[in-house]
Amino acid sequence: MSEHSQAVITTAEERPLEEWNDPSRGKISWHTLFSSDRTPTDSLTAGVAEIVPGGGGLQLHRHEQPEIYYILEGTGILTVDGRETIVTAGTAVFIPGNAEHGIRNDSDANVKLFYVFPTGSFEDVVYRFGED
Repeated sequence: MSEHSQAVITTAEERPLEEWNDPSRGKISWHTLFSSDRTPTDSLTAGVAEIVPGGGGLQLHRHEQPEIYYILEGTGILTVDGRETIVTAGTAVFIPGNAEHGIRNDSDANVKLFYVFPTGSFEDVVYRFGED
């Protein structure tokens, strides 16, 4: 019999800070809140990401899983399949699986977003950057 998920209550501060800071992937940091390789959960992976001011962000990429962004604070520029949209606090976005997408911060304030994947582990999400 397989183990079942259990209720988990956590904060971003309790989770390790991870980050990318290179031209191919972008400049973004995040805390993975729920992921089966880190928490006794399954079916969903979620976390909080932050993009500092000055054009940092997550470069255009694809992954098999759909994704949801919910903008918690700041103003960013989201690109999905070539279409740019300004997103602000309170904006919710559904990104279909394999859609090319990225987000950047050209403003003077941090952009913070909550993200969700319909998969048990963050390790299941294979990011493909560039012209894959």
